[in-house]
Amino acid sequence: MYKDENERSFYPDRNSEDVWSKPVRAGKRTYFFDVKTTKGNNDYYLTITESKRRQEADGSFSFDKHKIFLYKEDFDKFLEGLEEVIAYMKENLLKDVPEHTYETWRSSQDAAKSNEGSAFTDVDFEQL
Repeated sequence: MYKDENERSFYPDRNSEDVWSKPVRAGKRTYFFDVKTTKGNNDYYLTITESKRRQEADGSFSFDKHKIFLYKEDFDKFLEGLEEVIAYMKENLLKDVPEHTYETWRSSQDAAKSNEGSAFTDVDFEQL
């Protein structure tokens, strides 16, 4: 399901629940932002999945996954709440974290956006 997002975007009319996917690597975690259609393909919603690789006692690997569903009527309120919480944390709880940390993060996000037209996504599925 997590193919290159550019390849997937050429097939919006596929008869499938999965429309588009964007994996985001963040340290030991990977977040997947998946656009899906409802049954009958008459509406869209977003799932956000956190996936973290875990090694079992026998040496095998498994993944802890947590998922939320976000519907279009909640997009604005969700984004507003997320921005408010992040601003609060930066102003009140993360005062000792240098601002350049956020600038570096923003720069990496901007670089990722500029690479959206490339044919490949840098995701190593063995490490998920």
